[in-house]
Formats: sequence, structure tokens, C-alpha cells
Amino acid sequence: MSIGREIEDIARDLIKHQHDHPPVRDLNRETERRLTLPDRIAIDFTRLVGSWVFVLAQLGLIVVWVVLNALSLIRHWDPYPFQFLNLILTLEIAAWVSLALMAFNRQADRDRLQAQHDYELDVKAEEELKALMNHLMHQDEILLQIVNRLDRGDREMKRLARLMEAAQESRAETPKTGGPERPLGVPAP
Repeated sequence: MSIGREIEDIARDLIKHQHDHPPVRDLNRETERRLTLPDRIAIDFTRLVGSWVFVLAQLGLIVVWVVLNALSLIRHWDPYPFQFLNLILTLEIAAWVSLALMAFNRQADRDRLQAQHDYELDVKAEEELKALMNHLMHQDEILLQIVNRLDRGDREMKRLARLMEAAQESRAETPKTGGPERPLGVPAP
């Protein structure tokens, strides 16, 4: 088998060891696609309730409510113990807690999806690692074959070099008849 043919066979073997896998999913896009309208509303309200703007606005409304009712600048709609304000704040808290719990449920769903995604990535990574290890083992086998061929070639070259040295030594040791060599059939002078 010629060396060129052996190299083509090795190249064909290497091509067999390519590895393809499905693309990685975009978890954010997938999660956004699964959201329903109530989920989106809950997310937006939760984002609003968890901001300093909301806290400051709530504080401002409470201060205005108390000042207007305590100072009697306009007709009292909620006298001093501010029972109506307490009722409104209690209802508001109940609504915000419900919305926050909905957002927590959505976050738990997202965490489950993230865990599943992480598991899939781990499986892909393990498959990739196995494919790489198989590929490296195959390359090791090919390199070992190449080293063995080089070793055989080296031993053959050394054997041929020894034969040539032996042939040169045997020529050097043969006695020479004096003078130049003459063709056969030509008498000596």
C-alpha cells in the first residue's frame, strides 16, 4: 500500500469522527413566549411595587391623606383614627401580596425551566466530552500507527546502511591486482 493511500485512509477515518449537536436554546425567549397576559400584568405590577418610585408615591399619598384630614383644609372624609385609610391600605396590601405570589410562582416555573435547561446542557457537554475523548483515542491510535511505520522505516534504513557499509568494507578488503583493470581478453603487457 502506498503512503499516499495510507494518508487518504487516515484522513477518511478522521472525517468520520466529527460531532454535531442541536443548538443551545435561548431560555429567556422561550420563557417570554410562554407568558400569558395575567403573568405579564403580575410581572409589571411586581416590578412597580418593588421600586422606590412606588414606595415614595405611597408615602406621599399617605402624607397628603393624613394632612388633608387632620388639618381640616377640606371636608373630613376620614377622621383621626383614619379607619378608611387603614381599610384601603389593607386591601392594597392584599392585592400586592397576591400579585407578588403570582410573580413568585412564575419565578418558580422559570427556575424549573432553568434547571431542565442546565440538565440538557450538562448532557450535551457530557456527549461532547465523550465524542472528544473518542476522537482523541482514535488520533492516538493513528499516531501510534504512524510512529510504528516511522520506526519500521528507521530500522529498514539502518539495515540498508549496515549492508552498504559491509559491501564497502568487503570491496575495500579485496586484494587489488596492480594497475588499472583491463577488459577481458586483453593480454597484459
